[in-house]
Amino acid sequence: MEARMDLLDQLGPNLSSEILTYLEDPSDLFRASFVSRSWRHCVIANGLWKQFCLRMFPQLSRVARVIELNNGSEKELVEVGSSYQMEWESLKRDDRVYALLARYCTSFLVGNCISQAISASSTDNYPEESIENTLQPADVVERRASYWSSKGQSNPAIPETLIYKLASELCVVTEINIRPFQVYFHFGLPICSARSVRFRMGHPKSLADVGSDLPGDSFPGSADDKFVWTYTSQEFPMAQECELQKFKLPEPVLCVGGILQIELLGSVHRCDIDGLFYICISYVQAVGRSLSPAFGVEILEPSGKFVLKNDMKHKPHTHPSLPEDEPGEISADLLQRRLREMLYEFGEEENEAWDADDL
Repeated sequence: MEARMDLLDQLGPNLSSEILTYLEDPSDLFRASFVSRSWRHCVIANGLWKQFCLRMFPQLSRVARVIELNNGSEKELVEVGSSYQMEWESLKRDDRVYALLARYCTSFLVGNCISQAISASSTDNYPEESIENTLQPADVVERRASYWSSKGQSNPAIPETLIYKLASELCVVTEINIRPFQVYFHFGLPICSARSVRFRMGHPKSLADVGSDLPGDSFPGSADDKFVWTYTSQEFPMAQECELQKFKLPEPVLCVGGILQIELLGSVHRCDIDGLFYICISYVQAVGRSLSPAFGVEILEPSGKFVLKNDMKHKPHTHPSLPEDEPGEISADLLQRRLREMLYEFGEEENEAWDADDL
């Protein structure tokens, strides 16, 4: 028989793991995991799926620990064998969770992630010009103009903010879309856009800070007293156009905590009636993926770290295992078939969980 050589054995563990960290496509890392026992061991021992997710989303550097939930309760690691065996079981758990997280973040359909409006820094006429109107894509709803308007300001440099709750505690956001409102019932049909816009994402300091019993459309005091912002975007210029303006983020952002703030920086239009500056927005959309119900978080204050939770019953399709009677190295045809199963059969229940001991 022709002798077989394992490339990782020839390179050594340090160089092998260094090379595998350069894989930028999750399907490539899946393929690497299927080559042999030693390749699978290398992926798990070096936490390559965790490293992959950290490169995609630096926000994951705040993960304090990872847990798997089974019927709503934390799945405990069975304390058997040596401390090395316990550590290995922990590494395998992290491997499963981060591999699944990478799949959710890169493979599932995108849509509007905003679930509800929380507050605006000011509102001119509440509730007729409430932030709630910005959730409607139409400019006219039930024969009435649908938009949010700030209070009039004598200083056009005063910023305004809109705060929204996203669809879940973990969302991957790729772009924010905003349509300024054109005041079609005023002379000259003015467009009340902002000069520029900036985005923040984060989480509330307490659950009470996103309650529904807030006065009017705004928080008392500064929103910075209520929320922790873990991401701040660059400043984007806004056009004075009544179009859905798309602001694509330089990199997808993992919003931990599910809160989005839109900062509208600078007013453009001065109202002829009162001589004050206003900003009016008709529609806001956050494009991305919700990671619920498979993933959730528990914020650990005051450290700002969080627990990453994976609900095992919502796994769409986990790593397939190799039967015990199959060899350590698998054929190209079998590898190709298993990769097709992994990468294209999302949403199906998997009967066997991947286990490194099966290789």
